[in-house]
Amino acid sequence: MKLILSTSNIMGGPPSVVRRPGYEKSNTELTSALRSNFAAAKQASEPSTHAGASSPPKPTTYQSWTSQTSNTLFIPASEPTPAGLAEERSQYDITVKLFYLPNIPSTRRSLQNREAIDLVLRELGVSSIDLLIVSFPGISFDADDEDSDYESPAPSDSRSTSTNAGCPDAETAPEDIDTIVQTWRTLEKLHDDGIIAKLGVAEFGTQRLARFLPQTKVRPTVDQINVRDCCVVPKPLILYAKQEGIELLTHNDCTNVLPRGTVRELLGSGEHGAGVLAALGAAEEAGLRGDVEPQWVIKYTAVVKDRGVVESKGYFAAAELRGD
Repeated sequence: MKLILSTSNIMGGPPSVVRRPGYEKSNTELTSALRSNFAAAKQASEPSTHAGASSPPKPTTYQSWTSQTSNTLFIPASEPTPAGLAEERSQYDITVKLFYLPNIPSTRRSLQNREAIDLVLRELGVSSIDLLIVSFPGISFDADDEDSDYESPAPSDSRSTSTNAGCPDAETAPEDIDTIVQTWRTLEKLHDDGIIAKLGVAEFGTQRLARFLPQTKVRPTVDQINVRDCCVVPKPLILYAKQEGIELLTHNDCTNVLPRGTVRELLGSGEHGAGVLAALGAAEEAGLRGDVEPQWVIKYTAVVKDRGVVESKGYFAAAELRGD
């Protein structure tokens, strides 16, 4: 069974002024927002208690606040008609970041791309996005790896697996360029179809960019990097990006944004869980049973251009549940 987790619009209230970079790491923001959205959906589904009732209401089960279509469970239930954006599409800059998660076969990405992007398009009520940035597992930018001679990149930057400070460590080796290029081809098709206007990458240093760019048909316009403990982008990367017409942006995201243990904690029956999954080995406990494996996470942000405010921001995440 496929599980689709949603935060809904985490902005709440009035739109917020854009501040870059964000101050809350994406893994913390994601898990907090999912937990809050699950709790709100559960509360809304609970029957009200009337004065003089002879017995307390029955405990709420996950079926009352989730929805299932075929073999996909939406947590919480998918809105029949999402609210979408308040103004015309032309008034917004819509940026999406897709996180490919560790240990998931890259052969699944063509379907995952479309599945994740379709959820965002439906949520916002639009037919296209302005910028899609992709994050590959095992790749974290390391300023110490930047070669001082950016014009002659070394053949390897295997040391670029440093973990972002404060982020969970996936202990995943970086993907080879051939695998990255194969994935990029599926994204180029979405660009050609008019669904994505611009593409971007995350955590690519000078050496990786130099090996990647010659193999692309649609070049990335953005390279988003996490500078972690400092706020200075290395000069070799600045020079190379300028030469290639790539905009450098900093971010505060984790590469391994949703570890497997976090999904089980969020959906499990523990104190902070949503009660969707039964505890492993608990034969008498209500809830779905099996091993849960996160597949991808997508983050979206819709900014009103002329006012520079964020009207809508949220996440979707997908996981596979395999029975005992």
